[in-house]
Amino acid sequence: MEKLKLGQIVKSKAGRDKDRLFVIFEVKDEYVYLVDGDLRKLENPKKKKMKHIQGTNYIVNDLQEKIINDQKILNSEIRNTIQLFQKEDN
Repeated sequence: MEKLKLGQIVKSKAGRDKDRLFVIFEVKDEYVYLVDGDLRKLENPKKKKMKHIQGTNYIVNDLQEKIINDQKILNSEIRNTIQLFQKEDN
């Protein structure tokens, strides 16, 4: 499996959230914690097995830096980033 990174946009492959886009907020062992700024906010990230997500080649450097440096991130930043990615992808 490809190496997943903080701040990377991923797509869910299984579960109720199938085909939904998320940003990786945290990586622990075989699990990742995902946020989308909408249904899954920073306060309540989605815990998902790595095998149930598909990585994209898009890493949000601003968010990655903020996550690594433990800086404040707004849910609106995550929502806007995912919306921009969807527009570029289509």
